[in-house]
Amino acid sequence: MVSFSYTAADEEKSRGVRRMKSLATALLLAVAVIYALATWAENAGWGPWTGYVAAAAEAGMVGALADWFAVTALFRRPLGLPIPHTAIIPTKKDQLGASLGQFVGENFLSADVVRGRLAALGIGRRLGGWLADPAHADRVTAELSTALRGALTVLRDSDVQAVVGEAITRRAEAAEIAPGLGKTLEKIVSDGAHHRAVDLVCTRAHDWLVTHGESVMDAVQGGAPGWTPRFVDKRIGERVYKELLRFVTEMRDMPAHPARGAIDRFLTDFAADLQADTDTRARVERLKSDLLARPEVQDIIASAWSSVRNLIIAAAEDDRSQLRLRARASLISLGNRLSTDARLQKKVEGWAEDTAAYVVTTYRHEITSLITDTVAGWDATQTSKKIEANIGRDLQFIRINGTVVGALAGLLIYTISHAAGG
Repeated sequence: MVSFSYTAADEEKSRGVRRMKSLATALLLAVAVIYALATWAENAGWGPWTGYVAAAAEAGMVGALADWFAVTALFRRPLGLPIPHTAIIPTKKDQLGASLGQFVGENFLSADVVRGRLAALGIGRRLGGWLADPAHADRVTAELSTALRGALTVLRDSDVQAVVGEAITRRAEAAEIAPGLGKTLEKIVSDGAHHRAVDLVCTRAHDWLVTHGESVMDAVQGGAPGWTPRFVDKRIGERVYKELLRFVTEMRDMPAHPARGAIDRFLTDFAADLQADTDTRARVERLKSDLLARPEVQDIIASAWSSVRNLIIAAAEDDRSQLRLRARASLISLGNRLSTDARLQKKVEGWAEDTAAYVVTTYRHEITSLITDTVAGWDATQTSKKIEANIGRDLQFIRINGTVVGALAGLLIYTISHAAGG
């Protein structure tokens, strides 16, 4: 059973309530003594004024007792008697909670009330003015960075990597890459962007041949038939090496070399086949599938998440990073627009009203049940004690006021009665 937490502050308030109870009770005893003395004095013939005093004191006692009963009946049974409709808070706690929940639902959680209240607030303009302040933009950026770091920290790398890997693989398998590669290659060839790659290959091939000339000649000689003389094999190896070196040198130094033209034609035809030839496109797709299925490629795809996460966390922690600076600038820009653009203000306010109206209409029962269920879970005795500690002092003033008002009313009635009676 859930109850209020009765704190030291509540105990201090309870002491104040007890003091006020003592004062109200003392006032009741005082008017009772006054009534007794006034009645005795009236019977003793002290004068007409004693009747007025006795009437006022008598009415004051009635008022004090009536209000004592009313105040006490809220929290307990007066004098322990099982009087109906007493101890209202302990016995009617659940009904009070249900009534409170219904009252909140009907008067606060309605779409019209929420829309009207939000429309009166001018959320768009206020939000714009608030965000336009650089200090507020810094605060929001810092809070968003903290939330982003927290979200990325709690995510399990293995789970996210699996999701990212599956998403990338599925997307790559679903999309045919051959036509795109063909268009890209066609553009590269038409712009001559591949010439630098050809130049690099030719230069590296020339340098390699110069450095490894002996190896090339030995390889040629090693492939010659065993019955040929060795000097013949050597001359053939030297000749082949020189021709290779000459060919590569001419390709490197002659932009219009026929071999370069052959490469251009090959790349052009291959680009066309990638876009239009069914067999070539199918081969590229099979190659793509084979590559995606390799564990090494899957590891690279999965590890991309770790790199991205570390990059984002580092940017979020650095208050001078481009991520935070751009976020701050965007917030300030949005604030300035919201402050001056009436149409944008209307749009933001419409979003806020629609969202709030949807929440209160869809989850009204859940919200009100939170009130009723919470109140129902409170311990009746502790709840009554807690409430009395917080409002009991003011209720004791009702007893005091009842004594005073009752006395004045009694005096007035007695006076009017005697005046009318002549």
